[in-house]
Amino acid sequence: MGVLPTTEMGSATWVPVVQTQPGWIRVLLPSRPNKSTGWIYSDGGGLQNAYSPYRVEIELSSRRLTLFKAGHRLRSWTVAVGAATTPTPTGRTFLMAVLSPPNPTYTPLILPLGMHSTTLDSFDGGPSTIALHGWPDASVFGQAVSHGCVRIPATALRVLSRIPLGSSVLVTA
Repeated sequence: MGVLPTTEMGSATWVPVVQTQPGWIRVLLPSRPNKSTGWIYSDGGGLQNAYSPYRVEIELSSRRLTLFKAGHRLRSWTVAVGAATTPTPTGRTFLMAVLSPPNPTYTPLILPLGMHSTTLDSFDGGPSTIALHGWPDASVFGQAVSHGCVRIPATALRVLSRIPLGSSVLVTA
């Protein structure tokens, strides 16, 4: 038996529902292994439902991130993805939090996703959570150079930081 916390990384916990049955909902979890799901009893109260019309698609081969709203393409950016030895994992995940580092160095915001590196057990003192974040040197965009995170331009960071937590993110090869 597990517990889904009410907050994750300082933000309210919002997870995508992937299946429903009478009295139960199956949700995507922000845990290892990636794409893990769990069932939550839904008839007991205490749950809130929300709908996000937003979907983020990241295509690793083209190094492209595209934002959709209600199925319509809004914006698209060239991004940097994981290097061959530390690839960005593929699969369905979600926007888990919006973090403002206390002493930002390379990005003013970090947008953690509900997935983890498949090659690193930890990174920078954390559990190697994959995130979307900015990068000060635009020459990295279009490259496979990160430790698994997706480095995005400043305009993309501003736009994506405003979409609802729990919004779907699909990473494809």
